[in-house]
Amino acid sequence: MEIIIESIAVERLKEMSEKMFGNIVKAVVDIERGIMAIDGELHADLEVLLSDNGSERKNVWGINFHPDATGGDFVEFDSMINLKPQFGNRTRGVDNEEIRKKIMEVVNKSVKK
Repeated sequence: MEIIIESIAVERLKEMSEKMFGNIVKAVVDIERGIMAIDGELHADLEVLLSDNGSERKNVWGINFHPDATGGDFVEFDSMINLKPQFGNRTRGVDNEEIRKKIMEVVNKSVKK
């Protein structure tokens, strides 16, 4: 597991996907701080890593990278940590369009294709 503050190459994500799940890399994005944690077995592990480094639960959202996919299939908004009824999110996805947009801003800044 590691925190990405600057950037990571898609090729590195592909390597991670091969050793862990075969086709995905789990990530948790802090939309307030503009960083993400990647390469954990569970999104919850990545959430704890970010929390231990100053992130707040309301700002962290779980996603999956599909490094071999392109376009809209590259990022999947699906994680148990996204169940946040106290913040208006009642699904494993990300219901709020503005939050999805912020997540993608961090992803586009952090992942170099």
